[in-house]
Amino acid sequence: MLDHLILFFVSLISNIFSAFSGGGAGVIQLPAILLLYDIAFINALATHKIATVALGVGATSKFKTVIAFDYKLICKLLLFGIPGVILGAEAIVITDENIARTSLGVFIVCIAIYSLYQKNHGENIKKTSNSNQIFLGYFFAFITGLLNGSLSAGTGLIFTMSLITFFGLDYKNAIAYTLIIVGFFYNAMGAIILSFNTDLYLILLPSLIFGSLMGGYIGAKISLKKSNKSIRRIYQLITITVGISLII
Repeated sequence: MLDHLILFFVSLISNIFSAFSGGGAGVIQLPAILLLYDIAFINALATHKIATVALGVGATSKFKTVIAFDYKLICKLLLFGIPGVILGAEAIVITDENIARTSLGVFIVCIAIYSLYQKNHGENIKKTSNSNQIFLGYFFAFITGLLNGSLSAGTGLIFTMSLITFFGLDYKNAIAYTLIIVGFFYNAMGAIILSFNTDLYLILLPSLIFGSLMGGYIGAKISLKKSNKSIRRIYQLITITVGISLII
């Protein structure tokens, strides 16, 4: 019972920060599952992914009351990203997890550095019609899907930055799109694929799902009250922390 209570609070806190910044829950929640319970990484990942779908539900239920989503853009991002999720979920079974996590950590740190050196980046909406730039955005949707299916941790942070860089969204809107696309759809697809390859620890799901659902809603509520500048600073802090955590 104590382990389940700890897991609930870990899930709640990690998902509040994730909903506020667009990702990073897996860096706290996934290791907590592995630490508290003697289960294999692939089993913990599958269980974590199912729970993280609740993050997308909780956050989206709050964001949709304020943000007008472009559903055509969402469908296009899913069209490019879902195949990546499927490939990633299949590949994790034969991938060296340590090498993959270190590489992902380095990539996320580079994103943090990029964000730090781009003045006023993502603080205002600057939608683009540049076809090459948009194509790169869809390409990154595929790459994010690939990483999300195989590793999960930190992929929402990458997706958030790609929406800001290639589609000209501000932080608040980019995070909202990330939580519905990555938080809900990518994680749901990854959970389905992984469930065919491994066993799920269903006993952990109530604590994880309840914490993710509440954390997603609370994090989204906090995000909507803050300025893009404040969100940008928190995003940079969490991105650096997530990247270094993955490397270590």
